[in-house]
Amino acid sequence: MSRNTPLHALPARIARALAPIAFLFAIVPQLHAGEAMMLLPAQIKSLGVETAVVGEGDPGRPGSFPGRVVVPVDQMRVVAAPVVGMVEMLAFVPGDKVRKGQVLARLSSAQALELQREALQSASQASLLAQNLKRDEQLFGEGLIAESRLQATRAAASQAAAQAAERRQGLALAGGAGRKVGGPLALVAPIDGVILEQSAQLGQRLEAAAPIYRIARLSPLWVEIQVPRAQAESLREGMPVRIAGSAQPGKLITIGRAIDPSSQTVIVRALIEQDAERLTPGQSVAVEIALPKGNGQRVPAAAVVRIEGQPQAFVQSGSDAQAMRFELRPVRILDESGERVLVEGLKAGERIAIRGVSGLKAMATGVGRE
Repeated sequence: MSRNTPLHALPARIARALAPIAFLFAIVPQLHAGEAMMLLPAQIKSLGVETAVVGEGDPGRPGSFPGRVVVPVDQMRVVAAPVVGMVEMLAFVPGDKVRKGQVLARLSSAQALELQREALQSASQASLLAQNLKRDEQLFGEGLIAESRLQATRAAASQAAAQAAERRQGLALAGGAGRKVGGPLALVAPIDGVILEQSAQLGQRLEAAAPIYRIARLSPLWVEIQVPRAQAESLREGMPVRIAGSAQPGKLITIGRAIDPSSQTVIVRALIEQDAERLTPGQSVAVEIALPKGNGQRVPAAAVVRIEGQPQAFVQSGSDAQAMRFELRPVRILDESGERVLVEGLKAGERIAIRGVSGLKAMATGVGRE
């Protein structure tokens, strides 16, 4: 059967089924952008055309973007094993609050004992040489020893003091005390914060630098937000943001320069200071950004059709009891996310077709004509 076969040449049953469709297309010439198309009530009902007002009832929240809560890098610390040893005690679990200087864990270590012994020996040697220096200074003042001997004693004492300080600092970094040999290393909290992660278990043998706890201060926090490239260009540092569904305000502090190749989004970072404790690191949130005017309108994806490759929408330009008028309006798609798209070319308050759009497209392009 030819596409252009006239209705009278078709079987009666098929002709009756196609008659309403033929009626729809028979009175509408091919439409171009900006031209009006008249639809009779019967046509509107047959096509199932429904309309909506641009800017109203937008569940997608214009300016709402997905984000993830993260801890600022300068507010995180990792407590690690300074030497090889076995975990003898763990005092906290994830979620616990800790204060700076609190003992978090104890580590029994032969290497720590060696550090303690070396620190004590160095301190003893430095003390002895300091006494020798004091004695030689007295003897030199009485003319009983040569100046060269005093200089040698002074150099030895200085070297011993430096070595003792070095060993003492190394032991302190390892969490040990230098007053006596023996006992486990005490690992303390470097900051006030919350335990985010526990990486070691009681009785576990750890290598040097193996992590035990990750601690963070949870106020303020960052939110890393995915923003489509076209909209990211209009953002500026300092612009206000808000966590959707709450009153938690914040501000943009960084606009990323790299584009994710898979999603074509830019990562922008917001700082949340007020009530940041209500957020959890790693939490997914929706973030509302007060976008500058002129950044488009979100409409149902079904309202936008492509005609000859150009995205367009059917805008209602008038109606009365006899007919409803639509005109084709070219639009530019800024963002496509789910069932809604962000477009330029439509104004808030305009009414557009959101259902029956495929039928309107067929009528506008003359598809189905003889």
